[in-house]
Amino acid sequence: MVQPKSELKAVGACKRELQVELTAEEVTREFERVIDQYTRRAKVKGFRQGKAPRDVVKQMYESEIRETLVNNLAPQAIGNELAAHTAVPVNTPVIKDIAWDEGNPMRLTAEFEVWPEFTLPAYTKIKIERKEERVTPEDIEKSIEDLRERSAQYVPVEDRSIQQDDYVMAQIQGKDLQTRKLLPAEKIFVLVGHPDNEQELNQALPGMMINEEKNFRVDYPKEHKNKKVAGRGIDYHLKIISIKEKKLPAVDDGFAKDLGKFADLKELKEEIKRQLEEAQVQKQKGDLSSEVVQKVSDQVDVELPESVIQQETLAHLRRILQSLRQAPTKQEDRARLEEEAGRKARQTVKNHLVLMRIAEAEKLEVTEEEMTEEYKTLAKANNIPLAQVIDAMKRDDRKTEVRENLLLRKTIDFLLKNAIMK
Repeated sequence: MVQPKSELKAVGACKRELQVELTAEEVTREFERVIDQYTRRAKVKGFRQGKAPRDVVKQMYESEIRETLVNNLAPQAIGNELAAHTAVPVNTPVIKDIAWDEGNPMRLTAEFEVWPEFTLPAYTKIKIERKEERVTPEDIEKSIEDLRERSAQYVPVEDRSIQQDDYVMAQIQGKDLQTRKLLPAEKIFVLVGHPDNEQELNQALPGMMINEEKNFRVDYPKEHKNKKVAGRGIDYHLKIISIKEKKLPAVDDGFAKDLGKFADLKELKEEIKRQLEEAQVQKQKGDLSSEVVQKVSDQVDVELPESVIQQETLAHLRRILQSLRQAPTKQEDRARLEEEAGRKARQTVKNHLVLMRIAEAEKLEVTEEEMTEEYKTLAKANNIPLAQVIDAMKRDDRKTEVRENLLLRKTIDFLLKNAIMK
């Protein structure tokens, strides 16, 4: 069998162009086979299925036959030639040109991107600064206050008016000032003063008593997330049904015991201190890791594959939008977020590339034992059986992703171990 001819060209630091020529014999053989398939399945008026003349079928389904022919031949031919040239695409090759006339060779031109070649800078003895931080009594007290807030109870009150942080049930009904139509009446539960509430509601509630009624108006901006009221003025009628005040538990041994496993307040504070110190150690390691990777990466000036940048930009943009209470509606705000996502994406891809090249240079690898330990960690963190984690990794084909993440962490640990702490 005659092998296809091929030529690989660099058309940029990351872009490659592969030209493949398939022999006329191979293409003709496949062409005839495709026509046979269409002839057997074709429904042509005046002929029983499978009995229409080949020439008639060939003429009727010319474009479909040609497309099937290319789909049958191109992927394998391109894959074989990529392997022959030891080219590893970072994206799926895109066929940008096909030249073929019946009876002749078929010429295909495919474009794809690869990771760029570059020289690693010095990556050992990088100077980084360790910032010493200690857990203070104020830090412990803040954590206890957070626990008190989470343990707060809301107790009904009837002999006073609404105050900040009360939990109120009210009946509310709006009236569109444009159309004069009433909106449906509904019961709402409101934590007074919460930033998610409409500012006008937070201003109206304090001082009101049970069964008291009040009107207040909200002029909604055009970009408001609720499209039913966006750009409209709504006059609301409010009636208070019940008021509950927040009661925080006293900070004593009983409070510590109520939280579960603690004998007294002293033991609770010791556990809080231990957890805060552990969190500080992890944060410090994270800060040092970011610093050492950044200092190595900053020494590298390299063009990056645009297809990878685009994918990473979309991932960053999704995370940014998920962190916002409301997606931006103004074009300039959207453009700013996209620019921020693009900047973060380029840095992420560059850091990833540099770390993988260091791992390759240092011959760092992830063992099966390390993979098993990572699965155990994931199982414990998600409170699920180890077998379930392993099965999910196989089913979702995430084993490569886990191994790569472990390798990146191992490489960062190598950099930290060989850095100079100031």
